[in-house]
Amino acid sequence: MKVLSDKMREWRHHLHSNPELSSNEFETAAFIAKELRAMGIEVAEGIGGTGVVGTLKCGDSPRVIGLRAEMDAIPVTEQTDCEFRSLNDGAMHACGHDGHMAALLGAAAMLSENRDFNGTVRFIFQPDEETGHGAMNMLNDGFLERFPVDEIYGFHNMPLLPEGLVATRNGGIMASEDNFTITIKGEGGHAAQPHKAKDPLVTASEIILGIQSIVSRNIDPTASSVISLTEIFSDGAHNVIPSTVIIKGDTRSTDPLSQKKVEKRMREICQSICAMNESDCDFEFTYEFIPTVNDPEYVRYLVAAAEKIVGPENVDPNTPAPLTSEDFGRFLKAIPGCFFFIGTGKSPDEPSLHNPKYRFNDNILETAADIFVQLVRDRLK
Repeated sequence: MKVLSDKMREWRHHLHSNPELSSNEFETAAFIAKELRAMGIEVAEGIGGTGVVGTLKCGDSPRVIGLRAEMDAIPVTEQTDCEFRSLNDGAMHACGHDGHMAALLGAAAMLSENRDFNGTVRFIFQPDEETGHGAMNMLNDGFLERFPVDEIYGFHNMPLLPEGLVATRNGGIMASEDNFTITIKGEGGHAAQPHKAKDPLVTASEIILGIQSIVSRNIDPTASSVISLTEIFSDGAHNVIPSTVIIKGDTRSTDPLSQKKVEKRMREICQSICAMNESDCDFEFTYEFIPTVNDPEYVRYLVAAAEKIVGPENVDPNTPAPLTSEDFGRFLKAIPGCFFFIGTGKSPDEPSLHNPKYRFNDNILETAADIFVQLVRDRLK
């Protein structure tokens, strides 16, 4: 196991040094495919763009389990002094996808060497996760028709959790992300003559305050949602009342019902306030990430496998759901399964995900690979 642990670190450091942004994971995909083929695993490339799917069959069972990792980096310039820091300016594995890939390669290596299961394993290396398009692109490219999967699992490292803690939950474990643009068209005029204008800034202010009541008064208190208004623009000046104001932002929810409710109430509030102020309203709401929703049955399987690896005391089956988003939700909408976290935190002060000083904790590589392998052994007996 020590040899494989070293190999996973080697893979991770190579991938970290050579990050590629969403939809451009060409060298990453080629590296993954090469390593899988060296293990004797059947490989398909170019799925949904640069996606790679490795298939390993053993025995005669028709059952198929899918294990997934993401391949893309984010547009951040690394600010660490590690010896294997990014060689590509403006790109960095600041979310830990390099570690996720290395762990999945480690699981593939163990399963290809021992082959102590009965069925088929799909090793799914997904592109374009950070934009929320990769899983859907793979599905739209005939992924399930070409590579049927009965159940699927994925994980994310989590610096906010203690190192080695495995955490998951039934139902929504990560949130949707939806973007909105509110365009208010009033009537501009001289700042000294507001009575001759229909001031869209006043209308915008009422909308901003009205939207703040949605989560507290329209969403079930046991659910999780947040609405953030993050940008505001106008065509006014110091002495000019603007004609147009644009508000932008995003919303997040951990369940589809709350997601739909937020959109409905935002649209109603914007249109009603604009009508009251004799202004026109254009409300645009786009779905970027759907919620990542775990199936309780498969949560039980994950928890059982994790307890065998790290012990029951290091497994949290009811972790709070963060309002960050994850493209794995697209897979879980099409295939039953479970998403989980593995804690990497050593100190509460260390840089977290998407920070240019973030450092993946290599100590969890073996834990992640072992959990993947245990899931296969448990589910493909």
